[in-house]
Amino acid sequence: MSSNVQAHGVNKVIVAFKENTPASEIDTAVKDVESKGGKITQRYTTALLGFAAEVPDASIQILSVHPHVDYIEPDGEVTIYAKSLLSK
Repeated sequence: MSSNVQAHGVNKVIVAFKENTPASEIDTAVKDVESKGGKITQRYTTALLGFAAEVPDASIQILSVHPHVDYIEPDGEVTIYAKSLLSK
């Protein structure tokens, strides 16, 4: 099982909304996720509009057709690996 999918069809995702989406639309989406058993783990308002969440499969399907959602992507740990090209 990958690190961004948990047991029982619960997925860790980032949901990003289109620019100029009203806060009320995002709040409604949050309530929809929570009503389906999902959990919002982070809200984003600066670099992007949206949230990170642990959501059941059914919520992803509902969010994917939401007219204000720009994209949904897996939420996982990001690491940076740098290698110096100058040293030999």
